[in-house]
Amino acid sequence: MIDMDLQGIGMTSRRTRDRLAQRLRDQGVISEEVLNVVRDTPRHIFIDEALSHRAYEDTALPIGYNQTISQPYIVARMTELLLEGESLNKVLEVGTGSGYQTAVLAQLVDQVFSVERIRPLQEKARKRLQRLKLHNVMLRHTDGGMGWPEKAPFDGILVTAAPREIPHELLEQLAVGGRLVIPVGHDEQILKRITRVTEDKYETETLEAVRFVPLLSGTVR
Repeated sequence: MIDMDLQGIGMTSRRTRDRLAQRLRDQGVISEEVLNVVRDTPRHIFIDEALSHRAYEDTALPIGYNQTISQPYIVARMTELLLEGESLNKVLEVGTGSGYQTAVLAQLVDQVFSVERIRPLQEKARKRLQRLKLHNVMLRHTDGGMGWPEKAPFDGILVTAAPREIPHELLEQLAVGGRLVIPVGHDEQILKRITRVTEDKYETETLEAVRFVPLLSGTVR
């Protein structure tokens, strides 16, 4: 049976999603694979119903606990940057949040391991991912800055909150050839991509100005 709420109507309809995909294309997202997944993923189920009419605007929206669901451009751009190059088997996401970025990744890579420090957000995300029948995701409630060392190494790591500096723990969990996409900074944040070239050598690309919530330590139950 088709879940009609996933299909969307009015401001959550297919036509509205098509317009969003075109807007992202106009902003410079070039991966048609990523654009198709963003267009087909029902963003409106990842936010409160009262905000669902804004789901396909290219803007961040509140999800509670002083957190936000990232704007679609940032989700598409970071995903595209992560996927450039060889295909990815294992990806770590730091900051499950609403689960929207998780859902996008899960449709493009073999396995997603996602950590979240705020348990109520994680539980909501779990139900949404189950509803979408995305069964290649493992979730863990933990301090995000530490990553998930037991599951390392990862072919890719994507971080959805901004530390002041790149956590060394995450660099160590990258496989050789792996890529880390992360916003870095406090008042001014810059999106960076770090590639692990060898066991001891990393290459860093500085990409564009962004705005994320800070990456905080500790957990919330």
